[in-house]
Amino acid sequence: MTVTINPFIVAGKIPAKYFCDRKEESKRLIDCIENQENVVLISPRRMGKSKLIDYCFDKSDIRNNYYTLQADILQTTSLQEFIQVLGSVVYKQLARRSEQLFRLFAATLRSLSASFGFDPIQNTPTFDIKLGDITAPEYSLEEIFNYIEKADKRCIIAIDEFQQITNYPEKNVEAILRTRIQRCSNANFIFAGSRRRILNEMFLSNKRPFYQSASLIQLNAIPKETYLKFVKKHFTDGQKDIDKEAVLNVYNTFEGVTYYMQRIMHDCFMEVPSHEVCTETLTKKIIQRFVQENDTRLREMMSFISEQQKALLYAICKEGTARQITSASFVRNHNLRSQSSVQSAVKRLLEYDLITGQEHQYRISDPLLSLWIQNER
Repeated sequence: MTVTINPFIVAGKIPAKYFCDRKEESKRLIDCIENQENVVLISPRRMGKSKLIDYCFDKSDIRNNYYTLQADILQTTSLQEFIQVLGSVVYKQLARRSEQLFRLFAATLRSLSASFGFDPIQNTPTFDIKLGDITAPEYSLEEIFNYIEKADKRCIIAIDEFQQITNYPEKNVEAILRTRIQRCSNANFIFAGSRRRILNEMFLSNKRPFYQSASLIQLNAIPKETYLKFVKKHFTDGQKDIDKEAVLNVYNTFEGVTYYMQRIMHDCFMEVPSHEVCTETLTKKIIQRFVQENDTRLREMMSFISEQQKALLYAICKEGTARQITSASFVRNHNLRSQSSVQSAVKRLLEYDLITGQEHQYRISDPLLSLWIQNER
């Protein structure tokens, strides 16, 4: 029995033959790595920045000549937690590569000696860093960077949702990290994130420590025609077909957001039998099912915002792209409380990343949330 692989992969690393486009962005990122540049990689959520990094790290020239590490700091809330994540990543993705690298790791991270142990079943040393072990954060951070400096290959370290460090309560976190990174001659960094406004301020404002310290790569939606060809090809390769209108419906509904499109196409490919055609009607059915699957999560998320914030969010959703949201006419047309309440609400919605704002124009950040709100009305 021949097993047909679903080419629209939504979990784990994506093999090169199933990776859609990003030729220009991947070339630029690899060029920056090979020229020892730090990079700021900015894209909306679920647009594929982590998959792009995976794709580039898996190239033989990168894999064979560098140690590659990836850390996601979205859930961190302090410098201690940052060190916990970074230390664990350095251990799992670098120190465990060889006995020599582990010995060097153990010898260098002396301030975290309580985190080391031994697994008698596996007969191997262990490293389990806990927040309580980090008693001198800046010193532990210095040791981690000292270890990276001693690695026998250059390290490329991708830190996802890097803008999170601006929320830490400790003072001068940006300056502390900038100093460590600047002094580290054996590594380059990819600062990835989804909050464009914050990252632009961090790297483009001359008042901030990371000013002009990295090259900027902006990851936008894959062009519509490119994605259409990609989908058609893989349906054909799987002895199936899909209508052009079906692909365009998915693309337009989710505004080109890669993960959502891939998820819907994954389900479409799964449901369409060999030698059959995926229609626009089927994509609409699967999209509706996907919205329902996320209903509980989205309701819970909405429960954490105030009524005023929710009212403004619904108003922005109704407009699609909302302009002059603090004007008397906007407030009146959408039955909002007052202009001052809108000013307060928009600030919070931007902080929560529920909306994006650029040149006084506002949109809902997540097209799935927008679709859910439309269904609710």
